[in-house]
Amino acid sequence: MTNVPTRLGIDALIESISVAADRLDAIQATEGAAGNISIGVRWLLDLADRFPEHETIALPEPAPELVGTAFVVTGSGCRLAAIRRDPEANLGVAVVDPGGETATLSTAPRRAFRRLTSEFNSHFAIHREAMAAGADYQAVIHAQPPYLTFLSHIARYQDESVLNRRLLRWQPELIFQFPHGIGVVPFLVPGSAQLARLTAERMRGRTLVVWAKHGIIARSTYAIEHASDHIEYAEAGARYEHLNVMSGEPAEGLSIDEMLAICREHGVTQTVFTEPGRSEGRRGIRESTVAVELGGPALSIALSLNGRRRRTRQPA
Repeated sequence: MTNVPTRLGIDALIESISVAADRLDAIQATEGAAGNISIGVRWLLDLADRFPEHETIALPEPAPELVGTAFVVTGSGCRLAAIRRDPEANLGVAVVDPGGETATLSTAPRRAFRRLTSEFNSHFAIHREAMAAGADYQAVIHAQPPYLTFLSHIARYQDESVLNRRLLRWQPELIFQFPHGIGVVPFLVPGSAQLARLTAERMRGRTLVVWAKHGIIARSTYAIEHASDHIEYAEAGARYEHLNVMSGEPAEGLSIDEMLAICREHGVTQTVFTEPGRSEGRRGIRESTVAVELGGPALSIALSLNGRRRRTRQPA
């Protein structure tokens, strides 16, 4: 089964990665060398002209079912914003060898990295899940969009139900983009096997997962532009949430009833809200608020629980 209109060659795949990287840079989601990208395809790529050097690398885990699958991946320490200027310096292509325990990594003579991104194990786990379900193309992006990442440092937003209720309310498009919600993985050491395993679990049926206190990871089995769109939509919801909290929460956003009505009208099957919602007044939404407000020279955190506020002043 083919998930993309045509089986893109290496030049077209690199161009699509460049477009996504440029967009992520434009929304300030890839400061410095933060962020990484991979595209997995289950067809043959002609790498001889652009990536003529080869070496054998170990895969994050054995995957005999992926023999022959090619992964175009960013290198560790490479800047996404630099991909368009010099893709050969910043990208490598790993093709899974017979047996599924190693891959042949093809690179260019001027490559600017020693190994693939340290997050490749999370990418690889997500690719395995999708390809086991029949996908022959998937793009995966890890980025650090500032508003989403900031909210993930606040304990309440590390609860999936709270995060989805409070972010999806800000635009009608968000329930279309995330009909099964946004997943959340608690903070785990970046690049760890545990992070890879839990990320693949939370990504099932979804297109975006928040890594608490770290960033996000998104995917698409149709086009890398769709994965970057998911990031932009989720970041827009986080920005609205941040603006509302900073303004004292004057806005309520869409109610659950309103979001369910949108889904019914447009035939969207959603699994975020499992029971009919009730109209929510101002008090109802504020009782589960995590508010961030300015308190003098230092930033203060105000928690609103059951209508009561407790203020904690942070060191100046």
